[in-house]
Amino acid sequence: MKKIITFGEIMLRLGAPGYLRLTQCNRFDVSFAGSEANVAVSLANYGLPVKYVTRLPDNPISDRCVRELNSYNVDTESVIRGGKRIGILYLETGSNSRPSRVIYDREDSAFATICADSIDWKLIFRDAQWFHWTGITPALSENAAEVCRMAIKTANEMGLTVSCDINYRKNLWNYGKSAAEVMPDLVAGCDIIAGNEEDCEKVFGIKNDNSSFLSVCQQMMERFPKCRKMAVSNRESVNANHNLWSAVLYSDGTLKQSPKYDITDIVDRVGSGDSFMGALIFGLLSFDNDDQKSLDFAVAASALKHTIKGDYNQVSVEEVLNLMNGDSSGRIKR
Repeated sequence: MKKIITFGEIMLRLGAPGYLRLTQCNRFDVSFAGSEANVAVSLANYGLPVKYVTRLPDNPISDRCVRELNSYNVDTESVIRGGKRIGILYLETGSNSRPSRVIYDREDSAFATICADSIDWKLIFRDAQWFHWTGITPALSENAAEVCRMAIKTANEMGLTVSCDINYRKNLWNYGKSAAEVMPDLVAGCDIIAGNEEDCEKVFGIKNDNSSFLSVCQQMMERFPKCRKMAVSNRESVNANHNLWSAVLYSDGTLKQSPKYDITDIVDRVGSGDSFMGALIFGLLSFDNDDQKSLDFAVAASALKHTIKGDYNQVSVEEVLNLMNGDSSGRIKR
C-alpha cells in the first residue's frame, strides 16, 4: 500500500499534573502534541504506512520527539531541521464546570519560520496515495500557509486524495490574515473535509439550518465542488468530565449518522478530533467504501481516545471494533 502523508507542526506538550492549575504546579508532565502528528500515529497504530513531514530545530528535544514518532512506526525521513525553537503547548486539564485550558507558545517556532521552497513535495508524494493537512498549519504564518498551498497543489497534480480537518483556532491567526481569507483557496483542493459546526461557521460563514447537520454538509460541498465526503463531528458538553460524542458523514447525497457515545470521567480529550480524523482515513481506505462502517469506526476510536492520557490515540483496530460491537464494559482482558 502506498503511504499517507501528513504535514504540520509538532510541539512540546507541558501539562499540569492531574487537575492542578498552571498557577499551582511546579513541574510538568512532558510529551509531544500536534494535530497532524496525532493523525499519523493513529494511522500507524492501525498498521498503515504513514510519513510525517514537519520542521524541527536541531537539538536534543527534537531528537527525542523524532525517536518517539519512530517508536510508533511513523516515517520521519522527511522531517527537516532548522530554526531556533520547538513550539510549546501548555495544558491545564479542567474538571466539572472548570474547562480545560490550552496556552500556545509557538511564535517564531522552527515550523512557523519554514521557507516556502524548503520541501520537495514531488519527491515526498512519489510513493504516496493520500495527503492530510489541517487548518492549524496556515494559521501559524504566511510562509506555512504557502508551503501548505504548494503541497495541496502538487498532491492534486499527482492524483493523491487530499483531506483536511478545518481545525479553526482563533488565537493562532495573528500574522495579518484571517482564516476566512486564507482557508477557502486551500480547502478547494480537498476531496475529504472534516470539521465541526463552529469551524464551518467561523471560517466559511456556513450556518446549520437543521439539527442533522445535513444543511452544513450540503452547503460545504456546494462551495467546494471537489469535495466527495464531508464529515461533521458533534460534541455535546455536559461538563469538562462528561461529553456526548457523535458525527455524521455526507457523500453521494446521503447523510450517515453515527451512534452517540456517552463519555463520562474523561481522562484527556485533547487530540480526540485528530483521533477521529485518523480513524476516518483508515476506514475509508480499509472498509471498501463502506461509509457507515468508516464513520462508526472513527467515532468509536475517538470515544476511546477520551480515556487515554496524551495527544496520541494508542488503540488497535481490534479495540475499536470491540467497542463498535458493543463491548463497553471495561472488564479486564486476561
